[in-house]
Amino acid sequence: MRKITSILVASSFLFTMPAMASGGHEHGPGGSHASGQITSDTAVKRAEKQVKALVTKGKLDKSWVAAKSAGATQKDFGKGPEWVVSFKNDKEADTAKQTLYVFYTLNGAYVASNFTGT
Repeated sequence: MRKITSILVASSFLFTMPAMASGGHEHGPGGSHASGQITSDTAVKRAEKQVKALVTKGKLDKSWVAAKSAGATQKDFGKGPEWVVSFKNDKEADTAKQTLYVFYTLNGAYVASNFTGT
């Protein structure tokens, strides 16, 4: 009886595993798979949303909502390459803070934002 129970339990795992690996669910930000790289256009779109979120949280002035992206470039850092999306805001009084940089992994995970670009 114990062998039959063990076989039934083991075979139930075989039948439920494929169901767990099916489609129709997201993998990380934006639904991308962890091994897939995002394009520069996708990085820009995500960064635009991130800037709006930073404004909503009060971390950036409201004038940043209208800031336009200057595009995304890949830059190598100590941990590897990342997408860097830059935004220019001429309405910012502090000239050292007129350019905002938003960083993403090549897979699309948000890393950080700052005014230095490093």
